[in-house]
Amino acid sequence: MKNALFYVLFSSLLLACENKGKEAEIKSPNIIIVFADDMGYGDLGVYGAKQWKTPHLDQLAEDGVRFTQFYVPHAVCTASRAALLTGTYANRLELYGAVDHTAKHGLNPEETTIAELAKSKGYATGMVGKWHLGHLNPFLPTKQGFDSYFGLPYSNDMWPHHPEAKDYYPPLPLLEGEETIAILDEQHQLTTQYTEKALDFIDQNHEKPFFLYLAHSMPHVPLFVSEKFEGKSEQGLYGDVMMEIDWSMGEIRKKLKELNLEENTLIIFTSDNGPWLSYGGHAGLTGGLREGKGTSWEGGIRVPAIMAWPGKIPAGKIQDQAAMTIDILPTLASIIDTPLPSLPIDGRDIWPMIMGEEQEDYPYFAYYNQNELQAVIFGSWKLVFPHRYRTLPAEAELRNDGIPVKYDHVNLEVPQLFDLENDPYEQKNVADEYPEIMKNLEAFAEEARKDMGDALTNSTGTGNRKAGRITNTN
Repeated sequence: MKNALFYVLFSSLLLACENKGKEAEIKSPNIIIVFADDMGYGDLGVYGAKQWKTPHLDQLAEDGVRFTQFYVPHAVCTASRAALLTGTYANRLELYGAVDHTAKHGLNPEETTIAELAKSKGYATGMVGKWHLGHLNPFLPTKQGFDSYFGLPYSNDMWPHHPEAKDYYPPLPLLEGEETIAILDEQHQLTTQYTEKALDFIDQNHEKPFFLYLAHSMPHVPLFVSEKFEGKSEQGLYGDVMMEIDWSMGEIRKKLKELNLEENTLIIFTSDNGPWLSYGGHAGLTGGLREGKGTSWEGGIRVPAIMAWPGKIPAGKIQDQAAMTIDILPTLASIIDTPLPSLPIDGRDIWPMIMGEEQEDYPYFAYYNQNELQAVIFGSWKLVFPHRYRTLPAEAELRNDGIPVKYDHVNLEVPQLFDLENDPYEQKNVADEYPEIMKNLEAFAEEARKDMGDALTNSTGTGNRKAGRITNTN
């Protein structure tokens, strides 16, 4: 009888320990965010690309959930990255456009990044790739929650070989930690180097939870590929670059499988904005969406987004509800069971959407460009406000050598409303047909102006914070 009682108690204890272990595993998954640069909505096979093959990213989508209406709040480098890492509209953080080597400001260290949230839960944190949130020491990744860093402090075109500004940019530094370890005169090995460093980080930290942020410098111009991918796509340099980025994802997933980490690792893949269309054959595909990078039209702000966690996220799901990069931080905070930052953020937890379910709370989204509130979205409704935007000239002869053509600039004279469910290409203004929807979207826009400001209406926001700044760089 005593032996039977002991067996029951011991079995119960084992079961309790096993359940606690499962709970701990669920609350401490490894997290990998891969952020492409200037990759268009139509650049992956699962998003319609036929010109080149992306089998590893397509498989990632098969193994998880693919978003069809996923957005960045700002269609430009620095602002988009700030929004991703903080869960906050970048104009609220006083970060607009793309900072360069002359900038005396960057992401304020008082802001909380995904890395800092993960670190508070005992995660190893590493970043590889393009930072672009301030190149001066107080703003570097190692001051923003990352244990390690390898990459470029800003865009890979900010160097002496820039086709339009050869005398403006200094030599391009490659950093490890906070030190310059090389000056780049070419970039053929950059994607491979990033991938190798990412694999090293996983190898070195696989026995504890880790957060890896891999921000590829490409397919932003100038385009480079390693020798093993030269000509591989048979569709030109851009296709080769896409295939090397796809290969990189394959290598990461191979490493996770080798270390038996697949079922405890959440992978998020997306892009910082749409393609830089003026570069012609060196730019990506919008999938037919209107305009591209640097605009608040769909081709600039709608990006590919895939999330996979085998055994947790149902495979093969397609999510049509709207979401945004600002939603990633609060979602990860929920997954790893850590409080949200003390300063207000703008994103929301979208875990139900990631699981392929319908989420009841439909948010309004704001789209800023240089502190201009240019558009707002609610569900499938998009209201675009009068503003000046760039577009390719109708007669433009696009090039295939890394030299851009000049944009035209067009003034949008009246507000335009689009039903994105039926008109994702923004061709038909239906403002006159839906006055109530116009009223609701305009009311949200007015609240956004009061909160974050709007240069188009000379509005000053009351909820904005300051970027980090230094006055002495000596």
